[in-house]
Amino acid sequence: MEIVFLGTGCPVVSTERYGPAQLILGEGAKVLVDCGSGVTQRLLAAGTPGRALDALLLTHLHSDHLVDLYQLVISSWHQGRERPLPIYGPPGTRRYVEGLMALWEPELSLRIAHEKRPSTAALEVEVTEMAGGETLAFGGIEVEVVKVDHKPVRHAFGFVFIGGGRKLALSGDTRRCQALIAAARGADLLVHEVFIHREMPVVPGVRSAETVAKVASYHTLSSEVGKIASEAGAKALALTHFVPPAADREALLAEVAADFTGPLLLAEDLLRIDLAQGRVAYGNAVLALGRRSAQN
Repeated sequence: MEIVFLGTGCPVVSTERYGPAQLILGEGAKVLVDCGSGVTQRLLAAGTPGRALDALLLTHLHSDHLVDLYQLVISSWHQGRERPLPIYGPPGTRRYVEGLMALWEPELSLRIAHEKRPSTAALEVEVTEMAGGETLAFGGIEVEVVKVDHKPVRHAFGFVFIGGGRKLALSGDTRRCQALIAAARGADLLVHEVFIHREMPVVPGVRSAETVAKVASYHTLSSEVGKIASEAGAKALALTHFVPPAADREALLAEVAADFTGPLLLAEDLLRIDLAQGRVAYGNAVLALGRRSAQN
């Protein structure tokens, strides 16, 4: 099982960190988690264009996690996809998807009539609304849906992927959440969001002290995320959804490493982690995390 970080950013626009999205590969499955800004470009760069996806999972319905959904549908059609896209999301997903497709219907009808492509199956979407505690299956990968705490967002999920003897836990957007810690227990890799509070100063006309406090209240502070990984007994920790996206990497690494002594990665867009091989790849660089076997 492998994870590719397609977008490691947040709602703050960044040319380095695109919108939140991860690609899970292996065991006969290609699963996209979230659909942030720039995801179709990142999928292509990762070698798995939208036409090849088996499913899209949405952690929650915040705009930064689903803003490029229509672009994903259209680009997959242009790439020759010949099957509907299964979309799994929280309650409200069906209403959102149906509204999105209805909004674009005039443009889409014109494209269909004029372009004469051989199939329109890719323009169909199959929505399934999930609840915490459910288990999904894609190929040889099982996915546990974990209800996390992103209030006032009512429905927000993390996911635990199990396949090939490995366990991968994704936090989604959440404050410290005991349900996630329990579900991630002993994971080979915990992928967790991070809010770097010290790098979010008050900026008149942009954000007040109340704004910073409110945003921090439903995310996980950089001072907490290492403790969470340690409590879960995760074998490795990767950080993503950086708020702000241009945070001081050295300071963040030192802060989190004070509480978590295992392998720690600050993910970048298009960084890959192969759990089966225990390897990290970024560009032409490859790093071995250590010898791995099916038993450890």
